[in-house]
Amino acid sequence: MRLTRKEFLAIGAGAVANALANDIDGAMEGAAAPRQALGGMPEFADMEGAYAALVTPYRKDGSIDEEMVERLVWHLLDNGLRGFYLTGSTGEGFLLSPDERVRIYERVVKAARGRAKIIAHVGALSTNEAVKLARRAAKAGVDWVSSTAPVYFGQNFDAAFAHYSAIAGATDLPFMIYSIGANVVPDRDAKFFEIPNVKGMKYTGYAYWTVKQLKRRLPKPAVFFAGADEQELCAFAYGDTFSGCIGTTDNMLPAHHARIWRLASEGRFVEAQPLMDEVVRLVELVVAAPNASYWKSIMRYIGFDCGPARSPAGQVLGESEYQAYAAKLDALGFIERKDNA
Repeated sequence: MRLTRKEFLAIGAGAVANALANDIDGAMEGAAAPRQALGGMPEFADMEGAYAALVTPYRKDGSIDEEMVERLVWHLLDNGLRGFYLTGSTGEGFLLSPDERVRIYERVVKAARGRAKIIAHVGALSTNEAVKLARRAAKAGVDWVSSTAPVYFGQNFDAAFAHYSAIAGATDLPFMIYSIGANVVPDRDAKFFEIPNVKGMKYTGYAYWTVKQLKRRLPKPAVFFAGADEQELCAFAYGDTFSGCIGTTDNMLPAHHARIWRLASEGRFVEAQPLMDEVVRLVELVVAAPNASYWKSIMRYIGFDCGPARSPAGQVLGESEYQAYAAKLDALGFIERKDNA
């Protein structure tokens, strides 16, 4: 069904919820809707869709809750997501030990059972540590490895090129650049794709036209994902530039993101707008939170208590703090509360 603008403006949260409930099978089918020709290369097969930048769950003692990892994987796949981006910013990768990160890679691979594409972020302060993590991620069975540019040290192009070259060359897996908080300079950044295994980018920014320019300059096929949840529909409007999205709120509204992708891939942007509006309203609460433990508590709200964020990203919330934040989620009116409050 295609909506007129007048009909779209008349749609409320209840209608959006009903559309999701009635079309979850379609959302799952749409997770792999084709958007761009990638030359039939096996590393790009079935990549298109919405991905969760997976939250890392902790037990009360602060250790990784591996059973919750599995529950999250099953829940998110059942709600239409295509795959997972592990131990990135949302997953608190830089606050985890290498062994903890590897246990997450292994558990997600086990839980997914071949149903998902799995991208392991292996970025680390040290290039050597990132190389070791990449090899361990490959052994765990992930599909891609990824990394941010150098952190703290070596923040220039030559250092980033050497950093990416070492990590990408550590395995035979395709490598995805994680661009966050940096401008894409098409002529400069096209050189990264001369590194043999560099075949994609997760772009968390808003200058989509620069990504489109970059893609035109590449000497080989590559896949790009939009990383700003609140603007993913804008990214999808850039034709064949993006093959999907990777985001934080995909953990909390997986069916929304899967459906947005499917509708956009079919050119049904007006129908996607009410869903996008709800995502934006949730993102407003996420970015306004005093620290990461607040937005991470949304997982508790929907029935998957993942604990607080690790310091310094977050601090343990008192019950009154959680309930005050939960009241704001109640007021949104489109997220089902399952915390038994």
